[in-house]
Amino acid sequence: MAQDILHGVTPLPAPREPADASVGPADRVEAVMARLAGADPEPKAGLGHGDHYQLLVTVLMSAQSTGPTVGRIARELFAVAPTPEAVLALGRERVAEIIKPVGLAANKSRHILGLSAMLLDEFGGTMPRTSAEMRRFPGIGRKTADVTANFAFDEPVIGVDTHVFRVSNRIPLAPGRTPDAVADGLLAAVPDRFKDGAHVWLFRHGRDTCTARRPACGRCIVADLCAWPEKARPDGGAAGAVSS
Repeated sequence: MAQDILHGVTPLPAPREPADASVGPADRVEAVMARLAGADPEPKAGLGHGDHYQLLVTVLMSAQSTGPTVGRIARELFAVAPTPEAVLALGRERVAEIIKPVGLAANKSRHILGLSAMLLDEFGGTMPRTSAEMRRFPGIGRKTADVTANFAFDEPVIGVDTHVFRVSNRIPLAPGRTPDAVADGLLAAVPDRFKDGAHVWLFRHGRDTCTARRPACGRCIVADLCAWPEKARPDGGAAGAVSS
């Protein structure tokens, strides 16, 4: 099964015990999610689901690329080839030429044409609704499938990219050595009422606050719930060496 390339995510050593034992693991997860939800009650507002096929292709293109670049290139691609039939007619070389700015164009164009053909041949052009079904497509790993299924069909799965992986191991919420282990842990630990928005909340928290370098612990809304031993001290002291 093809796996997503998650930039910055490498296997971790065995998870350490939380430094702060005053908050139990289950209580910590619920409290963190409740606080993130309170600060961002409509996490998907304004994001738009749009065409489900186009969403899957866009998420596939996002591996090792920045959001603004992916968004711009997706618009260029779908302006000339908005459907799987049109993408196949365009051909791999032209698709690769268009998507070159997002990186890994040779592999991504091959996967885009492969999933387009499979969508037509095996699904009659109708997007499958579950992450498990989407993972049958060439080039679609768990993260891409989970994100697409959650955004397109509100499936209660939690995509684990580099930001979600970091936050889940640091606080910790669902520590694990691999993205799949973290995804399984989050699925088990996050209360059902938070699962629909969990990916967006954790992604934004990791992108904007709990960053890989110099995390903004001083303005973190869950700092008191975080047991990461290297977080910045309340007196403003710098955090120690930061792991991703």
